[in-house]
Order: sequence, then C-alpha cells, then structure tokens
Amino acid sequence: MAGGVSLLRLLVLYFVLAESVLRRNVGQERWHLPLTCCSGYQAWAQRVTTENSNLVVNEFDSIVLSCIIHSSQLKHRIEWKKLNAGTDFVYFNKHITGDLINRAELQGDSSIKIFNVTRKDTAVYRCEVVFVETGHLDEVSVNLTVQVKPVTPKCSVPKSVPVGKAAILTCHEHEGYPPPTYIWYKNGVVVPPDPKSDPKFFNSSYKINDNTGTLHFSVTSKLDIGEYHCMAINRAGQAKCEPQRMEVYDINIAAIIGGILIVVLVLLIISIVIRLAYKRGYFTKKQPANRYQASCKADSVDYVRSGPLDAEGDFRHKSSFII
Repeated sequence: MAGGVSLLRLLVLYFVLAESVLRRNVGQERWHLPLTCCSGYQAWAQRVTTENSNLVVNEFDSIVLSCIIHSSQLKHRIEWKKLNAGTDFVYFNKHITGDLINRAELQGDSSIKIFNVTRKDTAVYRCEVVFVETGHLDEVSVNLTVQVKPVTPKCSVPKSVPVGKAAILTCHEHEGYPPPTYIWYKNGVVVPPDPKSDPKFFNSSYKINDNTGTLHFSVTSKLDIGEYHCMAINRAGQAKCEPQRMEVYDINIAAIIGGILIVVLVLLIISIVIRLAYKRGYFTKKQPANRYQASCKADSVDYVRSGPLDAEGDFRHKSSFII
C-alpha cells in the first residue's frame, strides 16, 4: 500500500516537472495534456454513479432512486431534480420539495425513496453533487417508468348477425400504461390470431388486431355463434369485460316474399271493398225530406199567403207597386 502511494506521488511530481519544462520550451499552448490527466484523476476520485439508471415500477409501489458518491469523505451538497416538461426540484436544501412532499424521503446519504408512486412520477431524475472543497460538480440520471394496470375494458359485441354478413367486435381500454394488448375469448377459449391454426376455428373468417382490440368477421356463419369477451394485458396486470353472446341467424327469402304477397293481397281486397261500397251509396250524403228555399222578394213588395190551405207558392199582393 505504501509503495502504491509513493508511486502515485512520483507520477504527480512527474506531471508537475513536465508542465514546467513545456512552459519554458514550447509556450503556454502546449501544456494542457498533464493538466487534463490530473483533472481526470480528480474527477475519477469524485465520481457519482447509480445502481440502476432505468427503473420500472408498478403504480402504488415504492422505489429507490439511487445516487452513490464514491468520495463520501469529502464535504458535498446534494440536489435532486425532476426533468419532465420542465425542471423541478425534488430535493433541495436538505428537504424534499415539489409533488413528492410527504411521499418521499432521503435514504442513506444521497438516494431518494418514493412511496406510493403514481403515473405522474414517470420522468428522468437527476442527482447533482457539488464537492464543496474543490468546487467539482458531478451528476447521474435515473429514468423512472411507472406502469399502470389496465382497468375493465369496454367491449361491444353485436347481439345478432345475419348469416353471410360482416360483424365487428370491439374492445377498448385507456388507463393502462404501457398501452395494453388485447386477447379475445369465445366460450372461454382463446381466439387464435390465425383461424387456420386451430381446428375449432378453421372454418371461421376473421381478423384480430391485438393493438386496437378489434375482432372483425368478414363473413359470419352458424359456427361463430357463442359468448365472447376480451382481456386487456400489459406488464402491470390485466383486466377483462363480461361475456356477451352473439347469435347468427338465417335469412328466409321465401318467407319474406310470401309476407310481401300477403300484404299486397290484403291491400287489394280492401280497395275492392271500398269501391263497391261507394257504388252502392254507403258513403253518399242523405238529403233532408222537407227542403225549402225561400224566394227573393223585390223591393217594396210584400207577399202574403191567401189562406192556410193555399198551395205553396200562391201569393197575392198586399199592396200595389209601380213598374
């Protein structure tokens, strides 16, 4: 050990002597090499590292952001910063700050432990160490990714589809991180990506998009009848929706044509009955038995009946008039 220290001192002395020689012989522009070596030795002595620069944790768990100082015997100042949309202090002036207040603590001399992490904690965190005696600054960054378990996805399954028609089943979930992939089940059995790979689905015609959660039947058949449900999966967990039944029914062309003919026949019979009723006078208005229309009287003429038994329209002049 003593021999190693002596050797180190000799090396430092060599660099100092080399520096003085270079200054005298070749000027100030050429003496940067020995200083660079000495500075590199000093930086190595004050290096800051981390145990893991890429951390992945599930939401609501705890995690430690490690910051290891290899020259802890020197007096130093520590700061933690969160680099996301901007730069925010996490640990400053020996106190936890920002949105980690009451959720984090300094662990050891320079590491930070976060309790109950949330998806908002996903960011790059930087540990900065300033060595007070030398003024040297060293730093290390830790990338934290918070995974979020999917919630129950929203599934849409058509209740009934005609034979030979297309059918689209959808499944969506927007909370999980990283974004989940989707698996469809029919009657509790996984629907394979390729129907030709499984004898149970060999005669089906469909395509699955496991990124969007879409199960698309281009042509449905009776073999596609069943209960379907979807599961959203990522590295944090999984969630599924309740099974929903899809029926596939035949279209009876003969029954449809027969129904149309019956409706046309009924309408024809009704129209014939109405025409006959008009011809027989069932829809004509009856005239009143004693219809009387009074005649117009000329000016200055007063008509009176000659007697109670006079015929209708038999009048005599009550007064004369001049033509």
